[in-house]
Amino acid sequence: MFGDRQSSISVHVKRVDRTYRPGDKLEGKVVVDAYKGWQHQGVKLYATGYVYLNTSAKGVGIMDLMSNTIKPIIVLKEDIEIAVPGNFYDGETPIPFEFAIKPAPDQNLYESYHGVYLNVIYGIRVECDRGVLKKSLSSEIEFVLEIPGNTKKVANEISPEPFNITAESLGSIVDKSLSDLKISGNLHRSTCSIAMPFTGDITIEKCDSPIRSIELQLVRIETVEKLDGYSNFREATEIQNIQIADGDVCRGLPIPLYFIFPRIFTCPTVKSTNFKIEFEVNLVIIFLNGYQITENFPITIFR
Repeated sequence: MFGDRQSSISVHVKRVDRTYRPGDKLEGKVVVDAYKGWQHQGVKLYATGYVYLNTSAKGVGIMDLMSNTIKPIIVLKEDIEIAVPGNFYDGETPIPFEFAIKPAPDQNLYESYHGVYLNVIYGIRVECDRGVLKKSLSSEIEFVLEIPGNTKKVANEISPEPFNITAESLGSIVDKSLSDLKISGNLHRSTCSIAMPFTGDITIEKCDSPIRSIELQLVRIETVEKLDGYSNFREATEIQNIQIADGDVCRGLPIPLYFIFPRIFTCPTVKSTNFKIEFEVNLVIIFLNGYQITENFPITIFR
């Protein structure tokens, strides 16, 4: 029997969804389960927020980001000793903690975001040092940060955006079978609240070539720039692809466009000194002969 096999430490926050905003007080407790009791050199809590910049898509996991060659930007940093050196008796010992969420000096807080080349991650890590003869205990959790914007200012920019796709608008790239093509539609808004669905409609008014599928893609554009020793780059990657119509749809019938912005994988549009996170929507129409056309719509996301 190994005497320490049941000893553990864990972090718990009061909010079930672990979602906070700047200025909120983050409250919780650390639970130490000390098997048979033992001495310790203190319990420390580290709350951190990082912007990880990655110039390669080869390593996109969280552990890969931790060893990234580009130094992350630290936007939140709190180091707290929540228990002084002493003893933990056999069983569970709860240790309460709290701290205010505020940016590190000379930094701004950004909304939580998991991308390919850019990640904004906030977490809490606790460590209990049990001395030189015993292994230290540690645990960590991630929490989500939302950044509210100026909704009144953005609301004035919201307006429907009609669009038309014809053989003439496609130019020389159009297939000969689409010479009589006419498609119309509307984006209900190109400045979008992240808490509301993206909506619109499309109508195939004229099209001689049979349609196989109509799809709606959400794309992120991640830009890293102004970093010493690294060349600037801008990459677009797909977040989600939703089929909104299957088969040769009826002509003249409005088809709704609709999707929910996925949590964590989207965030309000960011344009900072070192990086940008922007978004686009692609409307893709695939024909039975394999030919496809894509209409691109840049969008701005706000909270």
